[in-house]
Amino acid sequence: MVSQRTLVVGIAAFAMLSIVSADVSHIVGQENPVTDACLSCICEASSGCDASVRCSGDVCGMFRITWAYWADAGKPVQSGDSPDSQNAYANCANEPYCAARTVQGYMRKFGQDCNGDGVIDCFDHAIIHKLGGYNCKNQVPIVYQSKIDECIQRKAVEYGANQPQQ
Repeated sequence: MVSQRTLVVGIAAFAMLSIVSADVSHIVGQENPVTDACLSCICEASSGCDASVRCSGDVCGMFRITWAYWADAGKPVQSGDSPDSQNAYANCANEPYCAARTVQGYMRKFGQDCNGDGVIDCFDHAIIHKLGGYNCKNQVPIVYQSKIDECIQRKAVEYGANQPQQ
C-alpha cells in the first residue's frame, strides 16, 4: 500500500516535471547552443580572430564584445574574478575562452531564427552576434555576412557536411 505522503510527493514531482517540460521553446538542444566551428566563424568575421585585439571604443576582444552584450550574457568572469569588479568585463572579453563563454551565454538568452528558415543555426547566431538579440531581423552588413558565409562554407568542407549546425 502506498502512503498518502508518497502519493502526494509523487504527484507533486509529476506536476513539476510536466510544467518544466511543457515549455521548451527557449532550449536549443544543448547547454552551449553555438558550436566551436560557428564560434570560430563569428570570431573570424568580427576581428580576424586576432587574439592581440584588446578594447577599442566600446568593444573588447576578438569577438568585439560590448559591456551590454557581456552583461546580457550573464557577466561571465575568469577564475578568481568577480562580476562586480571594475575590470571584469574587459578581462573576460579580452580572454578567448571567457569571451567564447560570453557568446554562448548571449545566444542562450537571445537565440532565435533571424533569417526565417525555420532553424536556429550558425547563420542566426552570427546575425545575433553582430546586430544584437533585438535587431536580428535587420539588414546585416555585407562585409560581415560575406565573411560568415565564406567561413561556414570552408568549415562545411573541413567537416564534410553541408554546413556546421548552430
